[in-house]
Amino acid sequence: MSREQNEDTTVYRVVVNHEEQYSIWPDYLPIPLGWSDTGKNGLKDECLAYVKEVWTDMRPLSLRQKMETSAR
Repeated sequence: MSREQNEDTTVYRVVVNHEEQYSIWPDYLPIPLGWSDTGKNGLKDECLAYVKEVWTDMRPLSLRQKMETSAR
């Protein structure tokens, strides 16, 4: 197979769940329940770069909130 045949040309969208965890999802598929569209879409590398930029704290939202409450 040539490189062109292996190249992923799928358009993805960046999705986020209620715990503020990010993922990418093929744009042609319906967004799974529990996930929301962030408005960012593009090729895989573009979407992963966006996720890396915005998802700076990997802890789920509920854990961050619990730790913040405990610290008070």
